[in-house]
Amino acid sequence: MTLPRQVLPGQFYMLTRRCSQRQFLLRPDKETNNAFVYCLAEAAQRFEIELIAAQQMSNHHHVTLFDRFGRVIEFTAHFHKMLAKCQNALRGRWENMWSSEPPCLVELVDRSDVIDKTLYVALNPVLDHLVDRVAHWPGAKTVRAMLAQEPLEAVRPAHFFRDAGVMPASARLRFTIPEELGGASSVLDEIRARIEAVECALDGERARTGMRVVGRRQVLRQSWRDSPTSREPRRELRPRVAARSKWSRIETLCRNHAFQRAYRAARAAWMRKQPIPFPAGTYWMARFVGVPVAA
Repeated sequence: MTLPRQVLPGQFYMLTRRCSQRQFLLRPDKETNNAFVYCLAEAAQRFEIELIAAQQMSNHHHVTLFDRFGRVIEFTAHFHKMLAKCQNALRGRWENMWSSEPPCLVELVDRSDVIDKTLYVALNPVLDHLVDRVAHWPGAKTVRAMLAQEPLEAVRPAHFFRDAGVMPASARLRFTIPEELGGASSVLDEIRARIEAVECALDGERARTGMRVVGRRQVLRQSWRDSPTSREPRRELRPRVAARSKWSRIETLCRNHAFQRAYRAARAAWMRKQPIPFPAGTYWMARFVGVPVAA
């Protein structure tokens, strides 16, 4: 059982999930790119999530977002459920598409942490030496849409969703810079400049070492049944908080520990049928059991 998570409105997060057995089940192609955009856009609109950036890799995805109303858990579950069912229908699969480990949801504490993780999301195919420029990645053009602040359009995937079903015929994926980060133009200028700097730095590194990128054409040739040949790190920490500032990190970890202590005390009282309010930010017990929650 995982530790209880405090879900409060007004939080920034980075969401990551990888495919089962590291298979290339999200390998870019026309249908997969469309399904990723459609499912992400529909889920974000349904649960009022403000998306900052997203990246569809071949065997995982990354999203940075702002959860203004405390609905990130519902968004995560719905997005992953719909995308998995859609991709399984496309590939003719019946087993689980996602890894059995839970999604990685990391709270981003300060503005600098949000910018850093947004850069990581945007640059992921370049950092992994798959392509030399973000724009060359053949997945959904989410980074271009983010930098231009222009929406991406997707149509309802016909291979899974019914024409007469409740899902919309099309979806528009919008990226935004929440006002909590500052002026949108200055934030985007900073992200754009840092993307270009990293791309140039990696160009120089490859020139010195002789390393070559995999390339767009080879990525598209890969079978969705394949997986990386590299060895995956195991038994590493799964952080819930990302904070460059030592004091911001300590403050957030102390808040999380205080929540967990209060949650355990409230749950113990509830089990004894002597209920006391659960701490603010309690999600599962509040939604599915209806326990009282402190304001």
